[in-house]
Amino acid sequence: MSNRELIVLGTASQAPTRSRNHNGYLLRWDGTGLLFDPGEGTQRQMIHARVSAHDIDRICLTHFHGDHCLGVPGVVQRLSLDRVRRPVHAHYPASGAGFFRNLRYASAFDEVVDLQERPIEREGVIATGPFGALEAVRLDHRIETFGYRLVEPDGRRMVPELLARHGVRGAAVGQLQREQVLRTGTGQVTLEQVSEPRPGQRFGFVMDTRLCDGVFAIAEGADLLMIESTFLDEDARLADEYRHLTAAQAARVAAECGVRTLVLTHFSQRYSDPQRFHDEAAAVFDGQVVVAEDLQRIPVPKRR
Repeated sequence: MSNRELIVLGTASQAPTRSRNHNGYLLRWDGTGLLFDPGEGTQRQMIHARVSAHDIDRICLTHFHGDHCLGVPGVVQRLSLDRVRRPVHAHYPASGAGFFRNLRYASAFDEVVDLQERPIEREGVIATGPFGALEAVRLDHRIETFGYRLVEPDGRRMVPELLARHGVRGAAVGQLQREQVLRTGTGQVTLEQVSEPRPGQRFGFVMDTRLCDGVFAIAEGADLLMIESTFLDEDARLADEYRHLTAAQAARVAAECGVRTLVLTHFSQRYSDPQRFHDEAAAVFDGQVVVAEDLQRIPVPKRR
């Protein structure tokens, strides 16, 4: 199993269908789990996907339309039922604080989990940790909406041949990584002498919005971009009216921003053939295009 993967729990927009649940996406990023936009039915989808409440470290809501948040009560109560011991952070637009409180306490239960609310009031970095930095970016929908961007800092990769050439082995490798410089019997070795640059990876999450600067900011350089494509281009007028994206628009963003893997989701129930979304996007973007399906696991591409 990949240490970095996106688990798709639901892909429908507005209303679930026979084959698509409401939204829900769990990003596993090494030891951190970020649950995005849990819609109605997310708790049951987690069971089908073999995802545990203990896998969730952060809940990230883009906005408070029901298909993106009505799963919060079940998820919150499951965190307590399963007695998750560590704090779980909840990020959401501050303007919807009243909605979140209603969702959090939708019914009586024994609250055990330490759920720490982190309302988003403005764009910028909202959390840091071993995963890097989690950023919120404002989008353009009918109510206040934020997308998310996870950015791993650049680092360095140790090169075995160079380590051997300089006689660095065993515990000395870790010491050199921590201290940047190592003194040996023959002189001094720097980290740069035995390693090479390792670019950090990036993940972007774009939900309900029409094209705006924020969409491009989230997508810039993303190794994996999860983005709504509610409509096909034949219904571009409807997309603009309801402030959503088409598959072609999502693909244009990916092409202009250097995205490696484009994942389309949040499909209108008016379309019965998902292949049309793939074909429309592939005509614009020559990278990997994935039309998300419920319970699918999508690995974050290996480093360049």
